[in-house]
Order: sequence, then C-alpha cells, then structure tokens
Amino acid sequence: MTKQALTETLADPLILIGLWVLVAFVMAAFPSNDNHWRRAYVLMGIGAPLLVWITWQYGIVMGLLGVVVGGLVLRWPVYFLWRWIRGKVAR
Repeated sequence: MTKQALTETLADPLILIGLWVLVAFVMAAFPSNDNHWRRAYVLMGIGAPLLVWITWQYGIVMGLLGVVVGGLVLRWPVYFLWRWIRGKVAR
C-alpha cells in the first residue's frame, strides 16, 4: 500500500466518525464535575465539520445517518435543544 493510499484510507470521514464515537464513549466513562458538558462541546465542535464532510463525500442520506448517530451519542444536548425549541414555539 502506498503512502498516498494509506493517507486517503485514514482520512475517510466514515473512519473518523467511528473514531469520534469511540472517543465519545471513552470520554463518558470517566467522571466529570460539570456533568460532561465541556466534553460535549468539544465533541460537537469536532463532529459538526465531520458531518459536513460526510455529507459532501457520501451524500445527504449518509449525512442524515451521521446526524442520527451524533444525536444518539449526545443525548442530553439534543434533549435540552428540543426543550428550548419547544419552549420558544409555545410562547
């Protein structure tokens, strides 16, 4: 395998999103003083460009699948976002 082929394989967005999920689960395993919110912000900051890259590379269906996976991993930020939106709509 050439160096360029190895670099292209390692830079595949699906592999990187898999590593993102793995890192998220490892980060969740350790205790935190702020209920993991700082870690969630870091994961969101890294995950958003990955979602754009996946959507650009593989299309909207894979991008939506990535959004679903990210929502399953980051449950509480999605829950609080949903509550905030529902509160804005109800007013």
